[in-house]
Amino acid sequence: MTVLGTATTFKRDWLDGFATAYGRTVRKVPGAYGVVVRRPPRPGKVAVVIGGGCGHYPSFAGLVGPGLADGAVVGDVFTSPSAEQVYRTARAADNGGGVLFGYGNYQGDVLHFGLAARRLAAEGIDSRTILVTDDIASGPAEAPERRRGVAGDFLVFKVAGAAAERGDDLDGVYAAAVKANAATRTFGVAFGGCTLPGAREPLFTVADDAMELGLGIHGEPGVRTVGRLDPARLADELVDGLLPELPASGRVAVLVNGLGRTKYEEMFVVFGRIHERLSGAGLTPVHTEVGEFVTSLDMAGLSLSVMVLDDELAELYAAPCDTPGYRGTGADLGPVEPVRTDDAGLERPGEVPVAGPVDHALTAAMLRLEENEDELGRLDAVAADGDHGLGMTRGLRAAVAAARSAEKAGDGVSGALLAAGTAFADVAGGASGALYGVLLAETGAGLRGIDAGDITPAVLADAVDGAVRAFVDLGGARPGDKTMLDAIEPFRARLRACAAEADALAGRAEAAACWAEAAEQAVLAALATAHLTPAKGRAARLAARSKGHPDPGATSFALLVGAVAETAQQALTDKELPNADVQPQP
Repeated sequence: MTVLGTATTFKRDWLDGFATAYGRTVRKVPGAYGVVVRRPPRPGKVAVVIGGGCGHYPSFAGLVGPGLADGAVVGDVFTSPSAEQVYRTARAADNGGGVLFGYGNYQGDVLHFGLAARRLAAEGIDSRTILVTDDIASGPAEAPERRRGVAGDFLVFKVAGAAAERGDDLDGVYAAAVKANAATRTFGVAFGGCTLPGAREPLFTVADDAMELGLGIHGEPGVRTVGRLDPARLADELVDGLLPELPASGRVAVLVNGLGRTKYEEMFVVFGRIHERLSGAGLTPVHTEVGEFVTSLDMAGLSLSVMVLDDELAELYAAPCDTPGYRGTGADLGPVEPVRTDDAGLERPGEVPVAGPVDHALTAAMLRLEENEDELGRLDAVAADGDHGLGMTRGLRAAVAAARSAEKAGDGVSGALLAAGTAFADVAGGASGALYGVLLAETGAGLRGIDAGDITPAVLADAVDGAVRAFVDLGGARPGDKTMLDAIEPFRARLRACAAEADALAGRAEAAACWAEAAEQAVLAALATAHLTPAKGRAARLAARSKGHPDPGATSFALLVGAVAETAQQALTDKELPNADVQPQP
């Protein structure tokens, strides 16, 4: 099955269409890929702002409306929105009562929403964050913080929205959301993979005679493969997976969630057996829903979510709401003009001469990563969602455009790198977007006040040291976790050692030579990650599959610094600077 649209414009096009179709309920945030409630809430109300990658409708934008979320921000397909997009949407949703952020427990979302929360705090806007961790297949019961958020997102967001609607303050809304998350468990199954927009083949396939249990909502395969089950046996498998973590009796809300391709009628067939099994186990379903709430594009499959109810959760979950994707259509406000976002950078202009050294270096890196985009995607798909190559090229195109603009405006190396890092993080999204963004920006900060011709090995090593410290502080990875840090740290160490060995009169040429030595070390280190087992990010869940394959982040870093090394040597030999014929593509 083919998903309509292209990877380049999918987020823009569907969000414009959604905002046009449901303009009576939501309005698009100017300058952001986000929507907020059309009619502003009462002054002082807590704003519930949810979000994540697109491909999950009605989550997240479809859950915006009175009684549920006040705003939603969306990233590219299966990719977290950038911190800038989160910030703009939160500012548009805030009504004086503070902001509750709600999203699934994925590293990219954690990084970007966390950065946005810091920025809000600096401006005096208080916020809290609820990480949804309902998926029992992604972590043990004794470590719920390791679990990801799947269809339970909807249940938690519904409770949080109702608490905000009844007038709870920020701490009260947060407490209700925490309680809902702690009471919610989900287990799912896939019958067939999902297809990314514009792709000809699905992200993964499931054999005709098999099912994948414990699937994720980003196209990740399941953790256990079983033979095809009939509806009753499938229901038993799902219920049996949840029962060990449910009480022996009590009221429950039950959600059977379709993942995009499974028909409602098929889900109803399974639900009958689910209800029978839960009731037979002593539980009392009092709120039941069957439908699509957190999908995964066109994935074939479904999940079962159960939230254990006390009096407060039962009241909040049953409270009315009015959103495009759940319960009601809202008041008819009459015709709304179509929303069309004018995105700069979607067109590929003719050749443009590079503007300066940062543009020169990043252009070389962009061209190198474009050449290797498919291979990076293949490496990422081994144990994750396969989007690393696309994210890197998208981010570098934005970085090139930003650096070029900055250098044309007269900014030096520092300003150009800061602009490039901000643009990379905003457009690439995901964990890699935030992490590469901080590397570029913090390297620029370390070169503040220094002209390109005055960069010495020591100055360059100091700047990279500072960038790596910021990288580690933001991402939390350690050497040996099988992340890009396993190439970055050897690169940093070799650069520092070379700087220490350099002559006191060493200048730009020696700095370029030290960079080249460090880049060679990064290449070797990236290859060596094939022997490591991932301990961070999505790949950690399927660590065994990653063994024998280099880490995609470490590989992209080695490619990037290697391309910069080559172009720096080229510049020193006075060869003509290459032209770049591409601009950023969100």
